[in-house]
Amino acid sequence: MFITLCTIQQFHSQESNGVVALALPVRNSLKFNRYAINPTFSFVREQNKYISFTNKKQWTQFNDAPNSYLFSYAGRFSENIGAGIGLFQQDFGVLTTFGGMLNFAYNASLTRESNLTFALNVGAYQSGLNEGRVVINTPDPALQNVPSNFLITINPGINYGTDFFDFGLAINNLVSYNLNDSKIIEDNPEQALQAHIMYTGYMDARGFFDESKFSTLIRSEFKKNQTVISGIAMLNVPKGIWAQAGYNTLYGASAGIGINVTNNIAVEYNYEQSMGNFSDFGSSHEITLAYRFNKKYRYSYGDDDEEQSVFNSNKRKRKPNNLTDEDRARIAERRAEIAARRKAEAEAKKAELANIPRKTSDSEKDKLEAASNIESKPVEKESVVTVNKEELLSKLNSEKEAELKAAEASRLQKEAEEKRQIELERQMVAAEAKAKAEQEARLQREAEQQAEVERERLAAEAKAKAAEVLRLQKEAEEKRQIEVESQRVAAEAKAKAELEARLQREAEQQAEAERERLAAEAKAKAAEVLRLQKEANIKQAEETIKSANATEVAVAETNTKQQQIPQATDEASKDMNALVNATSGTKETQEVLMKQLSEKIAAKQKDLDDLKEENDLSEQGIYLDPKPFKSLTAENQALETLKDEIDKTLEEQKVKIIELETIYLKRKKKIKDKEDPVNAFYLETLERLKSEQAQIITAKRDLIMNLEQIKEATDFERKRRIRRAAYDNQQDRFNKDKAALARIKKFTDESPVQLQEDDFDFGEEQTKNIQIIKNVLNEEPGYYIVIAVHNSVEKRDEFVTKVVASGEKNVNFFFDVKTNKYFIYYEKFNAISEAKNALEEKGSKPYNGKMSLVKIDN
Repeated sequence: MFITLCTIQQFHSQESNGVVALALPVRNSLKFNRYAINPTFSFVREQNKYISFTNKKQWTQFNDAPNSYLFSYAGRFSENIGAGIGLFQQDFGVLTTFGGMLNFAYNASLTRESNLTFALNVGAYQSGLNEGRVVINTPDPALQNVPSNFLITINPGINYGTDFFDFGLAINNLVSYNLNDSKIIEDNPEQALQAHIMYTGYMDARGFFDESKFSTLIRSEFKKNQTVISGIAMLNVPKGIWAQAGYNTLYGASAGIGINVTNNIAVEYNYEQSMGNFSDFGSSHEITLAYRFNKKYRYSYGDDDEEQSVFNSNKRKRKPNNLTDEDRARIAERRAEIAARRKAEAEAKKAELANIPRKTSDSEKDKLEAASNIESKPVEKESVVTVNKEELLSKLNSEKEAELKAAEASRLQKEAEEKRQIELERQMVAAEAKAKAEQEARLQREAEQQAEVERERLAAEAKAKAAEVLRLQKEAEEKRQIEVESQRVAAEAKAKAELEARLQREAEQQAEAERERLAAEAKAKAAEVLRLQKEANIKQAEETIKSANATEVAVAETNTKQQQIPQATDEASKDMNALVNATSGTKETQEVLMKQLSEKIAAKQKDLDDLKEENDLSEQGIYLDPKPFKSLTAENQALETLKDEIDKTLEEQKVKIIELETIYLKRKKKIKDKEDPVNAFYLETLERLKSEQAQIITAKRDLIMNLEQIKEATDFERKRRIRRAAYDNQQDRFNKDKAALARIKKFTDESPVQLQEDDFDFGEEQTKNIQIIKNVLNEEPGYYIVIAVHNSVEKRDEFVTKVVASGEKNVNFFFDVKTNKYFIYYEKFNAISEAKNALEEKGSKPYNGKMSLVKIDN
């Protein structure tokens, strides 16, 4: 237990809070799970997709040693995309980590020989204490305080590849986020910058190792506290077997072997021996079981391996010349021609050589005749002739030998030329056969692809036909149900219509009685209103008289006070006296203006009360003749003029009060007698004027606030009256339209002569696009098949009458207030697809010639 916990502390970043860094131990294999080494390896040098299951037991000589399980599905999915998904579990003594990893790689082809691949691994896992593995006699606080953590880690990578070399970088545990603590893990010892160089090539050999692939990977991990360098090499024989060996400066040496049990199933075993400071930890064992999916396409920038099972009895064929029977017959015929020609030439040469002693050329004949002539000459010259004849025969023999040698050389040269031509023809035939084989292979692939496309198309057509059959069956069933429903609805509608007619008669009778009662109540209420209004007018007149009397009394008192002004001869007293008289005139003007403002506000209040009463009675079903709207512009201008005049008098009065106060203060400085009657009088006058000024300002502010409230309430009641009038108008129009439609359907018989499309006036031309209409009264939202549009009642009734005469009883129409048009229809759908199908299948009915689609959106 102690050694295991130490190992966890050193190799898996186990902290006191139970957080374990992500580090999958898949470092000993270049065949499977390569995307865990660098995320780009799900794409780089890959042609297939694999499902694999890997189990690694580390340092097996210890109990509860680290044990890892990894299940993966990864590989090449398209020309530019590789991907993978993995589930893993790691047991470190009493600690367990379980999670998954997603991989995605995208390749950008720079040139024909160079590629740049970007990739990302995203891992999510949970680490914590596995209580089922804890075996202790007494509670251990250290284990009880270990929490469970859920972490997410991100590992990006990049790779640049050429024909044989790959160069790449990756960042392990770039970001590790703990969801339990909602923070990023800092000081992660497994966070590292990883760099690699990989070489991939093929051996040009014969026999067992022919076309074997050789791969080697050199990798370095730069961690915070240490640097780990590793290398691994793999030899993959196409017979279905591979071997690999490697060394890691931290974990030690490794070796492994793998075989293809079948063409798709493979087993791999790797052995790792600890060295250096960890040599006492012993060995580790890793085994992988994988299934390889057959590839449908041959991708670029990938291994071109054609692996077989090691147990497959069929010998792997060398690259064949793919000759057809026609090619073989043509080659055999050519060889027969060459053999016959060579045989004929050989016989001709043989005959020529055999006839050379018996045949002579013309020059030889001349020479022999000369020799004969010499022999016939006298005997004395016999010795000379004999000598010349021997020389001539010797010369003839030399020339014959030279000719034989030349003929042999020519024969050998012809044979060499024939051999060269045969070799060239053989190469040409082989090249033609190879090209033809490649062409046939390409045509076969294209045929397979076309067959696959055709199969998919036929499957899609079959699926579409099945869907169409189901749709037709569904439509037939729906039509049947609609027919049954329409009959039931018709019966219910008839009963409902009779009930509604009876209820309507009863309601009309009750409404008539109610109208009479409400009219009597309204009349009594109106009399009461008039009485109250008269009393209010009398009361207002009394208050006006009372106010006037009070004003007269105040003026009288003011005059009395002015008469009681202490007489003084100084200039200041005279000025103050003149100012007091001026303020009295301004005050009277202010009172008149305030009275006018109050009367106008009272008039607006009366208009508001009347408008509110009219709206309230209208909502109760009592109709009063509406009063015409007054000109708000004129009233507002008059009110603004009054307010400006009042503000002007207030400003004038303020200036006079300031002047009076200034003169008073100057006189008080000169005459410091506190008992002076003149100073006392004007001080009282100043206080009175200021108080009156403040009262006028307060009264004006109250009146203005009341006026604003009246304006807001009046605006609300005016809108309320307009809305009510618009609603009443639309509802009244709707009732009239429905009555007209019912009348047409009831009194229109079916035409004995079939109407034609030219007999119908379709009104305005409609567009092919879907028209959207909002806020249509008493109509449900949906898609309507409109057959005509008219803006007059006469044209509408004429078209509807002809449609009913043609046998269509479900015809209907609605009115659009915005465009002032009638839209005539007889079908409505909730789904746009159903509406479009109905629009396309309009049939040959004469009134369907100008169909369009309209959507009501309320």
